[in-house]
Amino acid sequence: MGISRRGYNFGIDGYILIIIYFMKIVSLSEDKNFEKRVAITPEIAKKYISNEFEVFLPKDYAAHLGFDDEEYKSQGVKILDNEKDIIDQSDIIVQLSLPSEKILSNLKENQNLIGVFNPYTNKEIISGLSKKKINVFSLELLPRITRAQSMDILSSQANLAGYKAVVEAFANFKKAIPMMMTAAGTIPAAKILVVGAGVAGLQAIATAKRMGGIVFATDVRMSSKEQVESLGGKFLTVEGAENLETSGGYAKETSDEFKKKQEDLLSETLKKIDIVICTALIPGKKAPVIIKESMIKNMQPGSVIYDLAAVQGGNTAVTKADEEVDLNGVKIMGEKNILNKLPASASNLYSKNIFNFVSNLYDKEKKNVNINLEDEIIKETLVK
Repeated sequence: MGISRRGYNFGIDGYILIIIYFMKIVSLSEDKNFEKRVAITPEIAKKYISNEFEVFLPKDYAAHLGFDDEEYKSQGVKILDNEKDIIDQSDIIVQLSLPSEKILSNLKENQNLIGVFNPYTNKEIISGLSKKKINVFSLELLPRITRAQSMDILSSQANLAGYKAVVEAFANFKKAIPMMMTAAGTIPAAKILVVGAGVAGLQAIATAKRMGGIVFATDVRMSSKEQVESLGGKFLTVEGAENLETSGGYAKETSDEFKKKQEDLLSETLKKIDIVICTALIPGKKAPVIIKESMIKNMQPGSVIYDLAAVQGGNTAVTKADEEVDLNGVKIMGEKNILNKLPASASNLYSKNIFNFVSNLYDKEKKNVNINLEDEIIKETLVK
């Protein structure tokens, strides 16, 4: 008797042997010193398997998030001890960040690697993989189109980052946030400035407002004004400002004249602000330095700045990633990966984004990966 995958039996004497092949999707453990999120949760593993994938994961893959191996096994996931065996099994490998050199050296032709790989700084490594005919998809390159929204890892993760930045800043602020009226007197509400009104900034505005703060925001994109005000924030803008927005929805680099006007506006505003949340980033480039050292020196002692742009150099002149800086009593902080403080929630959203991307990449009829370069989503994310 000949046996196909999953135990379907067919006679082979005088008959055609039918092999039923299932695409194999895997994920390898990240370095948990830097990355606590995972790319496949038990819920998403179940979805892959119901779509006729086989899922392979390493032992204790997400135990640190409370997802033990038995929970994965109950969904049909195969748990393997050896990393190389997992790679050998794979058609598609989904990750958070670029795997180690050892893992990459074991990848084979026609395998597909999906994640967030920062192709601007990892260009040489990814180019080497492409030469080996390994397909590398980096999802921060997704086009900003309606069809790609369910795959948009930047938005899903930035949303959580904006929320958590406010929580972290408030936890380090030594005063109450909302206005409180008591028999002993009134405590004024804290004043919060959000620099950058993209996804992270808008979530920061909403979170700060919900917690009782008086919220101001600034952004070079005039289209952000309506969104900021709809969340209850006050939009600060340079007089005569133009809309500095790319066709992809990101902020453009500003002119020297605009920077000077913005600097003057910020200098005056920051004197009255208690908490600043910085979120201004340009993909693939060093973060713009918006808040200079002299501005911080004019802030009130006890104020707090949380810089979400720390991983790309920071929006302040003194930001140091994963370090707390004290300048004249003002606390400036920022982490390389704030989502390590929300890894379970972040993993749930990220794994759904990845599943939606894989679903778009997968041809259900032919049961293979279809790299259709006429599809804008595939074309833009495939790195060469």
